[in-house]
Amino acid sequence: MNAKNPGILYLIPTPLGPLGNGIPLADLVLRIIQTLDGVIAESKKSTGPFLRKIMVPQRDISVRLLNEHTRRSELDELIAPILKGERWGLMSDAGCPAVADPGAVLVRLAHENGIRVSPQPGPSSILMALMASGLNGQRFSFHGYLSKDARDRRRQIRDMETDSLKLAQT
Repeated sequence: MNAKNPGILYLIPTPLGPLGNGIPLADLVLRIIQTLDGVIAESKKSTGPFLRKIMVPQRDISVRLLNEHTRRSELDELIAPILKGERWGLMSDAGCPAVADPGAVLVRLAHENGIRVSPQPGPSSILMALMASGLNGQRFSFHGYLSKDARDRRRQIRDMETDSLKLAQT
């Protein structure tokens, strides 16, 4: 561990749709991606093509997986190169990493280990939906994914509606 100079964990947003059909990535984000030692991603299926399309000059970059199947014991392996001083990016399949995303646990671990976490600007489906809704943007609540069970899901929606009316929030 390089306690005096740990690396950086960049939180890299990705397009919400096919690359080129949504909000373009900021030039700063593209430059940061070019300098990364590796990427931690939900899947290679979406991250691989994305990186191949934006990497100029073309180079191989290590991609490690962090998804709902990642065991707690594997997190130490994911964070080890950053503790040694490397620069890694955390990417979600679409949108912002660590928001309703398995990457949140890695970000927490980075903070616990004194690693600088650097979120980068990009698309957020939550804020885009709020902006387009015409609803109250001063008070809103995010509930993450709803239950897969239909009965539980209906109850969750009723509870959210009740809270929204009671608290005057979106």
